[in-house]
Amino acid sequence: MREQSTDLRETVRRRYAAAAVKVTEGGTACCGPQPVEADENFGSTRYAAAERDALPAEAVAASLGCGNPTAVAELREGERVLDLGSGGGIDVLLSARRVGPTGKAYGVDMTDEMLALALANAEKAGATNVEFLKGTIESIPLPANTIDVVISNCVINLSVDKSAVFAETFRVLKPGGRIGVSDVVADDRLSPEQRAERGDYVGCIAGALSFAEYRRGLEAAGFTSVEITPTHPVADGMHSAIVRAVKPAGATEANGRSATGAPRPR
Repeated sequence: MREQSTDLRETVRRRYAAAAVKVTEGGTACCGPQPVEADENFGSTRYAAAERDALPAEAVAASLGCGNPTAVAELREGERVLDLGSGGGIDVLLSARRVGPTGKAYGVDMTDEMLALALANAEKAGATNVEFLKGTIESIPLPANTIDVVISNCVINLSVDKSAVFAETFRVLKPGGRIGVSDVVADDRLSPEQRAERGDYVGCIAGALSFAEYRRGLEAAGFTSVEITPTHPVADGMHSAIVRAVKPAGATEANGRSATGAPRPR
């Protein structure tokens, strides 16, 4: 990995580690954890009150996403779901409730502090059909063809190698599997430099792909039926968007990439 990419990843890791620590320390206060600072376009306000009320306060407070992927992924009983960049676990816990005891929800995150917070939240929620894995979304620690649905909430834009994310997502999905992602996407008219003028990388702006770039990236990985639907603006020419796509029923590997050899999900 190039030095600049390594630096960006470390900057992202530090930012989200600090967010997890803030929520964890807030949990010891008399009034419970305070939400991590975010403007109205990001955070727990993207979830319905009934969803927030059914989860541990720490999971809600740690939410930094730009949407609610569990509301658009059409999760079904018995499915296996993977959340890329699972953070404090809000989308994993919501997914676990939707897929029920015969299904399972996985979360992968590279930040030790967020993983610890997510595990604590799962215990508080009494969720037994969840599993959190340490790893990066560019190299997912799960074998090929084992996941029904991949979700993510404003995390892919933070990746320093989005083509690897798309290829890995394709690899772990079963044939016929699908993605339902919330992410920040830029108007096609904006250059990378113009995107950077509108916000920094860790703020989910500078690293965002354009609509055309996002579509090309997914299609290059093998996805079909790509839909990218903007939901609300987050900056001038930048949008929170719902991204959907499907791994064709006849596909088995992402452009020849083989399985990692990791043990099959339990």
